[in-house]
Amino acid sequence: MTNSLRKTAWLLLFLLLPLQSIAFDKAVMDRLAALPGISKVEPLESEAYQDKYVMFIKQQVAHDDASVGTFDQRLIVCHVGFDRPTILVTEGYYAHYALRKGYQEELSKILNANVITVEYRYFAESVPQPCNWDYLTVENSLYDLHNVNMTFRQAYSGKWIASGISKGGQTTMFYRAFFPDDVDVSVPYVAPLNKSTEDGRHEPFLSKTVGTKADRKQIADFQTELCKRKHALMPMLRSHCEKRGYTFRVPVEDIFDYMVLEYPFAIWQWGTPLSDIPSVTADDKTLFDHLLKINEPDYFAEQSPFLPFNVQAARELGYYGYDMKPFRKYFSIKTTEDYLHRIMLPAEFANVRFDKTLYNRTMKFLKENDPRMIYIYGSIDPWSASGVAGLKFLKNKHNIKVYMLEGGSHRTRINSFAEPEREEIISTLKAWLGM
Repeated sequence: MTNSLRKTAWLLLFLLLPLQSIAFDKAVMDRLAALPGISKVEPLESEAYQDKYVMFIKQQVAHDDASVGTFDQRLIVCHVGFDRPTILVTEGYYAHYALRKGYQEELSKILNANVITVEYRYFAESVPQPCNWDYLTVENSLYDLHNVNMTFRQAYSGKWIASGISKGGQTTMFYRAFFPDDVDVSVPYVAPLNKSTEDGRHEPFLSKTVGTKADRKQIADFQTELCKRKHALMPMLRSHCEKRGYTFRVPVEDIFDYMVLEYPFAIWQWGTPLSDIPSVTADDKTLFDHLLKINEPDYFAEQSPFLPFNVQAARELGYYGYDMKPFRKYFSIKTTEDYLHRIMLPAEFANVRFDKTLYNRTMKFLKENDPRMIYIYGSIDPWSASGVAGLKFLKNKHNIKVYMLEGGSHRTRINSFAEPEREEIISTLKAWLGM
């Protein structure tokens, strides 16, 4: 063999090795690829599943008008068995995390179940072209899920569970309200149910409820110290934003104020130990570095990758407001009212206004029905303030169950609970699924 042929042979071997290292059952892959509307099926490496694939499904841009066109929506399918339960992950954002070879969804591990992760429309690989924002509605997203369900039921004959986290948890809840018979069980994690763009329940939660009085004072003292040092910290913020290419729809001085206001929400949401908060006597850099660690200014930047979410928050998902009264004398901003439009959305969305129809429909469904649902929340997560745990009528339900983990953040999962609650949740799920 000549040197040229040897090089060619080794190159071919090198290119083929990654494909050869992915073990999968071709019969499984062929069966999934044959489902209607499915395309571009490719095997993925996995440490948890024998068969794992990324693929696309054809969806209508407008569920009630085929003439608007179609788009391809990305799915990641983790296969255990065609007769096993199937977890439909109602993702609210990107689904790229499910591509990781170490990915294993919590319920899938508990129940030895298949997983179909559905990337939310208008995110990452699932954006209609042209990108007409009029069709980014929750209702259209739920018809996406319904189509996935109806398609894959042709292969998966076991019980079905819908589950999602945060915005994905909201989607799980809305999906059950719109298509109550699509799945046997729904498990929304840390899912808010907001009634406006500035819901109003989060501010008192942060100022009067979460943690202890001493905890809340420690956070407020840190915010106040940031305000007092604004002049010294602004050059650091400008430099940081310039290095990363962040631009904003308002002056950067205003962004500093909003970072101060966002701080308590962010630190409680992710369960950051309050012992991480620097002393108010610490140097400027220490204070600034901690502020960045808790909430980066990219959250408010024009370059934010979460524009689709911001559009939906303004249109029908709702959001939270800020209480600026304790810091008003330090701020350059005069009001935080309608900040979502002024800071988080381009001018083209100026006329988008909140529609309470989705909230009302979901509330009506929960009041009038008792589907098998398990809600998971953490008690220090600000999103729990607008969750369903406070709905008194749920106490009379037999099937809808709400679990609140004391001290739990937005990271709360079933396995976060200690016994006997964790076993109670798992036993309920298995009983409902006939396992």
